[in-house]
Amino acid sequence: MKKILIIAFLCVFMASCGVGSYTISTGLADESSVSFVSDKVQNITVTIDDRQYNVETVKLKDYRKDRSLKRTVENTIEIAPGKHDVKVTLDGSVIYTHKIFVSAGESKIIEL
Repeated sequence: MKKILIIAFLCVFMASCGVGSYTISTGLADESSVSFVSDKVQNITVTIDDRQYNVETVKLKDYRKDRSLKRTVENTIEIAPGKHDVKVTLDGSVIYTHKIFVSAGESKIIEL
């Protein structure tokens, strides 16, 4: 009888020592960015979904496809992932207009 009680106690004890369930969440941040590249550094006005930003372009020579662009407050616009209407004006003239799609965590580079 004593053996049965000890075995039953050990079974209950072992069953209550479960590892539990854990949730691990991975993925990219829920933000994206857009930067603009041109032949020379210029101050441009960018309109994304009816919201205006004043930014500088990055010189094309400083940007290469195999090297990531140094993102700064002056040349990068943080936006939500999804579809966006982008319009770029320089000295009052529209030089770029396009619909873009950015994924979560993506840094989109637009060459002007």
